[in-house]
Amino acid sequence: MSGTLITSEVDLNAEGKQTGYLRVPHSTHRSAYGWIPVPITIIRNGDGPTLVISAGVHGDEYEGQIAVANLARELNLADVRGCLILLPMVNFPAAEAGCRVSPLDDGNLNRLYPGDPMGAPSEAIAHYHEEVILPLADYAVDLHSGGTSLIYPPTLLRGPAHSTEEEAGLATLSQAFDLPYTWVFTGGGGRDSIARTAMGAANRKGVINVMAELGGAGCVTPDVLRQTERGLRRILHALGMLQNYTPDTARGTRALHALGSIYADGSGVFEPLKTIGEDVAEGETVALIHHPETPGQAPDAIMSPYSGVVLAMRSIAQVRRGDALFQIAADAA
Repeated sequence: MSGTLITSEVDLNAEGKQTGYLRVPHSTHRSAYGWIPVPITIIRNGDGPTLVISAGVHGDEYEGQIAVANLARELNLADVRGCLILLPMVNFPAAEAGCRVSPLDDGNLNRLYPGDPMGAPSEAIAHYHEEVILPLADYAVDLHSGGTSLIYPPTLLRGPAHSTEEEAGLATLSQAFDLPYTWVFTGGGGRDSIARTAMGAANRKGVINVMAELGGAGCVTPDVLRQTERGLRRILHALGMLQNYTPDTARGTRALHALGSIYADGSGVFEPLKTIGEDVAEGETVALIHHPETPGQAPDAIMSPYSGVVLAMRSIAQVRRGDALFQIAADAA
């Protein structure tokens, strides 16, 4: 199957509800003929669209992992029309370790697509996701967060449409997820995408897809988790896949374009003077970098090169030169 050595305990084409693992071969000192378990649930019930929902591409991003696992546990065959493929921990080694990257090969999965079927475990997983799972899909949703070092408000990410069909599909997914913010990319996407991300992989396969950033700071935020679970069920309903479900009233979203990030220009302790959702003016001091090891030294002021709104911010106080402190966005036209 596409040259992969990964095998599946579940039949990707069979009717019914199945739960098992993708087996990623991995030979080590303690397990010569071992394999890495990537959990997968497939619910296939008759005709209808196929939706892939993935999480755990980065292992320290938790709301998506819980939300997808909850869907896998709670949904029964009779609840679903079409095919739902659930991957709560795509990068299982990273998720097990609670790390952004895999401890096995230092692989940042969301920078490795299209992967390599004969490569390291992270490359093999990326290849299987792009070449085996995504070709089955009509739609895909990939769930992320700010991980350990950043925090986002619930934010949907979508690319530009390359056809009227894609625009209709993206609008359906975006409106149904109904998160407070929508980050709209101004370029890229399409079947010619060179992005090495799961979103790029879906684009190359012609799958209508969105991504979401959902909290962060290395923890689970209950309200963000609730919004995630609500949004996923609303998407299933909007695609005609979820039986006996009535969505609540849409709350609306604020569409934004990202302008860029603000970085630390030295080491120290980060004191933010702005928080998520606050406006920022170009040249305004948005943070101080303190130097407690040198009590007589004044803190360094960090000024914004952008006018806009804070979309994301660093959650860890200690910083080094080059660490991202804020991401700034502006309202989409």
